[in-house]
Amino acid sequence: MSKGEELGMKNNWMNLIRGYVRVRIDGAYPERFLNRCIEEDLSIWHIKRVGEERIVFYMDVEDAKRIRPLLRMTNCKVVFSKRRGLPFMFKRMIHRSGFVVGLIAFFMIMFTLSNMVWNIEVKGASPAVEHELRQVIEQMGIKRGAFRFSLPSVELIQRDVTELVAGATWVGVRQKGTTYEFEVVEQQLPEEAERFSPRHLVATKKAIIHDIFVQHGQALVEPNDFVRPGDILVSGYIGKEGKTEVVPAQAVVLGEIWYKSLASVPLETLFTTLTGEKDSNHFLSIYNVNIPIWGFGKNEFETFEQFDLERPFHIFNWRLPITYKRIDLLETNAFERTYTKEQAVLAARERARVDLMKHLPEGAEIIGEKVLHEALENGKVNLQIHYQVIEDITSEQPIIQGD
Repeated sequence: MSKGEELGMKNNWMNLIRGYVRVRIDGAYPERFLNRCIEEDLSIWHIKRVGEERIVFYMDVEDAKRIRPLLRMTNCKVVFSKRRGLPFMFKRMIHRSGFVVGLIAFFMIMFTLSNMVWNIEVKGASPAVEHELRQVIEQMGIKRGAFRFSLPSVELIQRDVTELVAGATWVGVRQKGTTYEFEVVEQQLPEEAERFSPRHLVATKKAIIHDIFVQHGQALVEPNDFVRPGDILVSGYIGKEGKTEVVPAQAVVLGEIWYKSLASVPLETLFTTLTGEKDSNHFLSIYNVNIPIWGFGKNEFETFEQFDLERPFHIFNWRLPITYKRIDLLETNAFERTYTKEQAVLAARERARVDLMKHLPEGAEIIGEKVLHEALENGKVNLQIHYQVIEDITSEQPIIQGD
């Protein structure tokens, strides 16, 4: 670096890191001191004459320690008037350590308190449902004093709470600062008044009557009768001609329904399962730059699934550019399952039965099962299965007075 470049170091940020001083030189010929400094390759800049025997300039703090012999050679005196840079700032902080420690402690306390849960609000719930909801979220770790970055995301909380709270149809979750808000929509039971209005009971599907149990009304069908959708099963009119009375028909009419299902199972299937082994890496992300803080050793899993969790830090309602990030690596193991044809047929029949039960009304019963067609094509077993199902086939048909 040339001397001219050194003289232009006034705004170099390296000066702030190393530290620099403002120097005042008094003597008969202060220029001789400057010449000596240049000869010794000392860094000086911003030189200004302020009198016949006085010059001021700036120089690095390390170079300032080397000027004492030069002062004796030139019969000059020196005064350091200003000290700038990190070394001097650290010295001032050490002298004021009590204030600095208190300031750091204050920000740490505020930072900690701003990232904790301090309030939980529940809206739209009855006392019983609210009590159930609070028990569920407490088991999930959502309570006063919990750290927010250790809790599941709002989306996961909403999904799990909606499933676990039996008395709620839907639960909305919102996070506002240090508060979690839960908005509950409770289940609404249908009114019982409609059940007792005058009506017929009619068939909903093609079926053969299996059993009929009448409480009110007059049965128009018997076991083994074939009915179609819309046929009246139990009439709301009772009594003889001229003395009829209209009542709300009540009965349980069980019919035999026929269903066909298709099922397909491959003979060879590749499965991926989790072994239970997990490796977690923890980071502080500052402006999207990840700084490892724990668990950043070498991953030894050959195959794994990765799950990322991010939690931003806040001070009050201000989101900081600092995020806690956790990367979970779950070890996986792939294996191939091979069926014989007979095993594939059994698996296909079981799968078809489970799928059918999902679509049947409550209380339905499968009484018969027969494989209509079985084929092995392209490494798959394909089945067509016939089912006989007993289920309630009734539907209400209101009776309009005056018909």
